[in-house]
Amino acid sequence: MSCTTPRHMHNGLRLILAITLFMTCAHAMTDAQSAAKTLAPTGTLRAVFLGSNPVHGRINQKTLTAEGPVPDLVRALARQLHVNFSIMPAADAAAVIAAVNGHYADIGFLAYDKTRAADVDFVAPFIVMFNSYLVRADSPLQYNDDVDRSGVTVAAVKGQTQELFVSGNLRSATVRVFPTMPPQSEVERLLTGEVDAFAVNRQRALDAESASGGKLRALAESFLEVDQAFVVAKGDRAKLPFIESFVADARATGLIRAAIDRAGLAGVDVAVPRALPKK
Repeated sequence: MSCTTPRHMHNGLRLILAITLFMTCAHAMTDAQSAAKTLAPTGTLRAVFLGSNPVHGRINQKTLTAEGPVPDLVRALARQLHVNFSIMPAADAAAVIAAVNGHYADIGFLAYDKTRAADVDFVAPFIVMFNSYLVRADSPLQYNDDVDRSGVTVAAVKGQTQELFVSGNLRSATVRVFPTMPPQSEVERLLTGEVDAFAVNRQRALDAESASGGKLRALAESFLEVDQAFVVAKGDRAKLPFIESFVADARATGLIRAAIDRAGLAGVDVAVPRALPKK
């Protein structure tokens, strides 16, 4: 928005327009200052995300900078607020929750889950994440319904969205929970006999399939669609309207879609606007 008036205009009209523009710009600056004070009280917007989740982003090992949808959104929000920013990767959801509730971070990013909503406040979702079962290439498992059967062992990482789902919803299959995500070579070894399927987000499944050289396969179906959303400390509701407005603009302007495409993600989509249940 320009805060100057056209040169070729009657003086009276120019004065009226100048006053109107001044009031509009002053109001916009006041709003930005209010948002910055609320969202980044230290003068730096401090964000925390799941560093192990490719849907959120990755740390470029050459530049040591964060890349992906979440870092893109944090940078855009910081520009809008006219503040500096810092982006911190966390090992797991518990670490994200601890960072925002301990006020080491102003905002965080998590997959929505009703149990987590007891610990943090979720804001409007920006990405919907799909989840798939990863199996060995010659596995007889072809569809989601094939997985929940007696004699099938499904692996998942403790506390992650996929583990919460399989532990709570699979009735016949055996669920084996790992403390952390094993490296690629270990996943390949596990799927040769110890487990029949690994429940992971679809992007991770596709990455593992590609890295396996034909040894692994991601089932085509998504067994769960989960909203990825901003989170703030429990009860820190003053931040919610500002974040909701930013996410709405980011969706409407194509910022979220561009961030997904730039990261080359295939296991996600832009989330539809909706209010997430509070607890």
